[in-house]
Amino acid sequence: MDYRNLGTTGVKVSPLCLGTMMFGAWGNPDHQDTARILHTALDAGINFVDTADVYSNGESERIVGKALAGRRDSVVLATKVNSPMGADPNERGSSRRWILRACEESLRRLGTDHLDLYQVHRPDPGTAIDETLGALTDLVRQGKVRYLGSSTFPPASIVQAQWTAERRNRERFVCEQPPYSLLTRSVENEVLPTCAEHDLGVLAWSPLAGGWLSGRWRAGSDGLTSRRTEKMPHPSTHAHYDLSVPGNQAKLDAATALAGLADEAGLPLIHLALAFVVRHPAVTSAVIGPRTLAHLESQLGAAEVTLDEAVLDRIDEIVAPGTDLNPADTGYRSPALADARLRRRPVHSG
Repeated sequence: MDYRNLGTTGVKVSPLCLGTMMFGAWGNPDHQDTARILHTALDAGINFVDTADVYSNGESERIVGKALAGRRDSVVLATKVNSPMGADPNERGSSRRWILRACEESLRRLGTDHLDLYQVHRPDPGTAIDETLGALTDLVRQGKVRYLGSSTFPPASIVQAQWTAERRNRERFVCEQPPYSLLTRSVENEVLPTCAEHDLGVLAWSPLAGGWLSGRWRAGSDGLTSRRTEKMPHPSTHAHYDLSVPGNQAKLDAATALAGLADEAGLPLIHLALAFVVRHPAVTSAVIGPRTLAHLESQLGAAEVTLDEAVLDRIDEIVAPGTDLNPADTGYRSPALADARLRRRPVHSG
């Protein structure tokens, strides 16, 4: 396994990171089966495991914690904070009040006394980044967290967090986790260059585009559905798979063409997709999210695949660099776009 440094830290992580969003009610509710997936990944050389408090409302963390018993010290363990964990408006976000409580609850569910990487799951426009970094810095200095990261932050927020950490003597984010795949390439415009400029590691989530690059989604195939739309609690999930959405038809056409390219290259489409992501010089790891052991086994060999320039050029012809075929896949929509009042606020002069 070609282990890589996580940003500027001395921590070595595998180019494939085991994401556990599918562990629990959102995907696979069989705890013994998901534990087998985790142990198979570790036995294959993966040493990086990523979860979040919100995944199946804490169930994923509990599964991971139990499965890691006896192997915790050999794993770089990451989780996240920010997403709603209850009806209380203070049980979410990136305030000091919530971060300190959420961290304790994640530690309890994971059965550990520290987190190797604690990530802010999404930007919180209602909380100053200085407050967020202040709370996270305290957790680092208390020994409960080793390193900090962000997830799906736009470039300006990435830079603001780095600037605030430097000016306010806070611990800095050492990595960013954006969506990145053959079908979701907008981060190539600014996010990945910004991360490289600030020496941040990059953990690419959804490198198989939520299953679109599994090889099953091809034009003319029957029963093009996703198990995620059945399990995930968010109605917005359907926007990623509904073929009546114009962007999704473009994704289907591109996935079909990419599958053909993979066949020509003598590769499974899954390996082509994952190898593309981990080849980018700014990317540290691709976060894979298997629901079954078969899913994991189909992905493991991808870290050893090298794509030549001719294949990469063909990929660019199918999906132009810097392009998201469906804007819904971007992962974060600025409140300034969602709320008309923020777009039309009068400008005060003088």
